[in-house]
Amino acid sequence: MTSFDSWSFNFFSMTLATLAIIVSKSSVTVALPIEFRPSPWSLAHATFYGDETASETLGGACGYGNLFSNGYGTDTAALSTTLFNNGFACGTCYQIKCVESNWCYPGVPFTTVTATNLCPPNWAQDSNNGGWCNPPRVHFDMSKPAFMKIAQWKAGIVPVMYRRVPCVRPGGLRFYFQGNGYWLLVYVMNVGGGGDIAQMWVKGSKTGWISMSHNWGATYQAFATLGGQSLSFKITSYTSKETIIAWDVAPANWNVGSTYTTDVNFH
Repeated sequence: MTSFDSWSFNFFSMTLATLAIIVSKSSVTVALPIEFRPSPWSLAHATFYGDETASETLGGACGYGNLFSNGYGTDTAALSTTLFNNGFACGTCYQIKCVESNWCYPGVPFTTVTATNLCPPNWAQDSNNGGWCNPPRVHFDMSKPAFMKIAQWKAGIVPVMYRRVPCVRPGGLRFYFQGNGYWLLVYVMNVGGGGDIAQMWVKGSKTGWISMSHNWGATYQAFATLGGQSLSFKITSYTSKETIIAWDVAPANWNVGSTYTTDVNFH
């Protein structure tokens, strides 16, 4: 090997080592992007609740509040217990198409909805006659506007095919704060990719990472004194297991009752 070749080899090796250090440091702050893929089609049934205004869908078990102002609109559904997964399915997205019914609109391939609510069991009624959301049934109780995109509302209930799909959200994650000086409750909204969250941490500008516990729906809580500190969040997707970090989401003078936006999201 010539002296030039030896120099080139050493320089190349040093460059690789430097790149490895950079990648290693980067992986501490954010995992490599993982794209969520659609699931296979499966059989279920769908009903609807509320009227054409979808006003009865506001609020809901996921804690998204006003679905219109928070970006979810009327394309939403309540999930049966089997799908709801104790709230970990909040924010997940589904394509739903009406099948094998004269009530289906012909030529409509599917509509896409976001899970924003729970359709609770009704044990007073038979699972095949009114107790549509009783376990182990897989069922979607859609907003009326969403249902009317795939079938005539007079049908009441129709068989459907459904599949999980990536949630396409404009912009980044949004965090709505509630709580007090010793307890922070965070509503996580506008989640892309799988749409769901498995675990979450908060970091004050004067603390390390503090693990947050799942409260209900799409809310996570931390019992800690975080006032007067800027806040960052680390979030792990339930489906893809990808972890991302949203640095300095809220300034040191953050307040409960406020929503803070970011420029990071799942895909």
